[in-house]
Amino acid sequence: MTGGHARARVLREGPFCLEDRPPPCGVVIFGASGDLAHRKLLPALFALHRRGLLPPAFFVLGCARSPLGDDGFRERVRATLRARFPDRPAGAVRAFADRHAYLSGDYDDPAFYRRLGERLAGLEAEAGTGGNRLFYLAVPPGVAPRIIEGLGAAGLAREEGRGGAWARVVAEKPFGRDLASALALDERLHRVLSERQIYRIDHYLGKETVQNILMFRFANAIFEPVWNRRYVDHVQITVAEAAGVEHRAGYYEGAGCLRDMFQNHMLQMLSLVAMEPPASFGADRVRDEKVKLLRAVRPFPPEELGRWLVRGQYGPGGTGDDRVAGYREEPGVAPDSRVETFVAARLLVDNWRWKGVPFYLRSGKRLARRVSEIAITFKEVPHSMFEGLVPAEPAPNVLVLNVQPEEGVALSIQTKKPGPKSCLTILSMDFSYRDVFGVEMPEAYERLLLDCMLGDQTLFLRHDDMEVAWSLLTPVLEAWAEERPGVGEVYPYEPGSWGPAAADGLPGADGRGWRRP
Repeated sequence: MTGGHARARVLREGPFCLEDRPPPCGVVIFGASGDLAHRKLLPALFALHRRGLLPPAFFVLGCARSPLGDDGFRERVRATLRARFPDRPAGAVRAFADRHAYLSGDYDDPAFYRRLGERLAGLEAEAGTGGNRLFYLAVPPGVAPRIIEGLGAAGLAREEGRGGAWARVVAEKPFGRDLASALALDERLHRVLSERQIYRIDHYLGKETVQNILMFRFANAIFEPVWNRRYVDHVQITVAEAAGVEHRAGYYEGAGCLRDMFQNHMLQMLSLVAMEPPASFGADRVRDEKVKLLRAVRPFPPEELGRWLVRGQYGPGGTGDDRVAGYREEPGVAPDSRVETFVAARLLVDNWRWKGVPFYLRSGKRLARRVSEIAITFKEVPHSMFEGLVPAEPAPNVLVLNVQPEEGVALSIQTKKPGPKSCLTILSMDFSYRDVFGVEMPEAYERLLLDCMLGDQTLFLRHDDMEVAWSLLTPVLEAWAEERPGVGEVYPYEPGSWGPAAADGLPGADGRGWRRP
């Protein structure tokens, strides 16, 4: 049997395709001289600006320890944007950079927040933003709570008594290291902020394909009736990176793959794929169903973790100029490190919809290729009438939601190839967003920053969402930390592979196998 491809095109756009423009506001970026600000945040804001999605009354105030002034920061902004958008007119880049200001200081110094308040008052009066403030914490996780407490002590994040102006805070992961630390962090945040002010960001949720899961499921009558245990055989979620840990080795040594990828990205994608239909598309209705789904995930039994989770660590590979270092050879990594760079998991969801359907999740570094996908494999036909006409049972239908690097959707079906009557073939009906819609795909941070300014928390983690995820994974981390024989062994794997061979046993125990994207 051979395969083929069918293309897709837009038949009709819906009548409601307009983006809302947020109200006037100022964006304060803590850590404005760092990598995240220049690699993601500033380019995302500029992209929103050139699409006409930022309000006319708008400014950015960068804050960091580096002794830069307004002019020095603006020059860095211009350099960042020229490198990221070489085709944009220099005048447009310069005009956007001129909306930026800068304040240096020590985040632990109360005087810094007094100066911040004075600077904000001046910028808000000049720009006419009405006091609306978005604070983005692009800083190491240990620094973020101290900044929020500084904002609280200075009254800068207070909403009451400011004429209806809002104040919102965006917090980057990790949200703690385990359940206890996550709850302690949450308690510190809520001393200053209400839950409606906190935007716990997971950039994977800003990707077009991930956002499209809800519309794909709940706006198409042909899919929702078969999205359950009667028709779905199993689901696989893969987030693979071809690169190693690179400059993140210091962070990775304290985190590992389970904390870095599963507590947020992987479980968030699982919840969107498997959740029940929300009553409406409102932020809390969607997040209610995500939390319900995660509460239905069967806890991992600590005494037999090897049947449910496998972790690995990439070793060295290749020779000569093609040689890549093993994880333990990376700068900043302990030579005897047991930190995992790969995790595969088998999960069951104990509810009416998914009873008995296994979900296989895997993520890792130095794998065969960079790819993120969600693959829903449907059950085979109950009886094949083609016995004797084809060499084997027809392959099952598979729906693949491609998250990266090429965002799109593919559905494989069986069809007859022109010619002899016994010639079945697999046809892939697929599309990529870029090809079909003919537009440059927006970065995830564009969607998420816009939602922050609009006050839409749908794509952000709520406190109970975070708590349930940590409740599921903390017992695993505790069991691994004990290093008992047979629990949490770290299997080596070759760079460029799909992880350790031991991971094949997770779907293998159910008579299934991993997809090879």
